[in-house]
Amino acid sequence: MTEREKILEDAKKIICEDRNEQYGEPEDNFACIAALWTDYIGVELDSYDVCMLMVLFKLARLMSGKYKRDSLVDLIGYAACAAEGRKENESD
Repeated sequence: MTEREKILEDAKKIICEDRNEQYGEPEDNFACIAALWTDYIGVELDSYDVCMLMVLFKLARLMSGKYKRDSLVDLIGYAACAAEGRKENESD
């Protein structure tokens, strides 16, 4: 298995298994976070915004110069969750 395949598998496991068991469905968490952040900053956010902000957060960590594979796995996971949320809001 290539590193690319391994990292995708790790991200899949985190967002579809491990974290679900600990924290519930990602969509529910992101909706809760969006509501809290909306109240805090006074700008309307949704689950997609939360995912994309977390992608940027992980990207900033990676840009710090200290590579951690875990940050890349998390970034991929947040991007996948963003895609899922965007898909649900798309109209054909």
